[in-house]
Amino acid sequence: MICKGKYSDIDKILEITKSCALYLIDNQIRQWNEHYPNKEAFSDDVKRNELYILKIDSILVGCISISTFMDDFYKPLKWLTPNENNLYIHRLAIHPKHQGKGYAQQLMAFAENYAQENHFSSIRLDTFSQNLRNLNFYERRGYQRLEGIYFPKQSEHPFYCYELLL
Repeated sequence: MICKGKYSDIDKILEITKSCALYLIDNQIRQWNEHYPNKEAFSDDVKRNELYILKIDSILVGCISISTFMDDFYKPLKWLTPNENNLYIHRLAIHPKHQGKGYAQQLMAFAENYAQENHFSSIRLDTFSQNLRNLNFYERRGYQRLEGIYFPKQSEHPFYCYELLL
């Protein structure tokens, strides 16, 4: 079941993202760390009504932020569509013990359906260039890879931006 996330979900979500970060580091992928994702980011998601959680048998197993807010670091990029009517995906996470079961696909399908039903022109996101699994995941869903951006507190490697035209 996918539903809106609440402030009371944030501690569990942080457990999930920390587990994801450790799992990625164990696989030599330094995508997330002690700086990101953080409680402030998820609190902002809840405040803006943009946090969604996935529960399986009443257990919170994943989350996604579906936002209309364009972060400043995206503004200089050359996107496929004008910066007018776009949806942004952030902080998609599935607890490692629940990965490989199609739950990330469910969250992305939910976000894509939401975008279509609300007449957005595209969905935009970024993902770590060293995370080949994520790159394949988004490309198989039809997202087009664009430029890379850098988050110095996260990695020396770029994060690739992607856009899906709707």
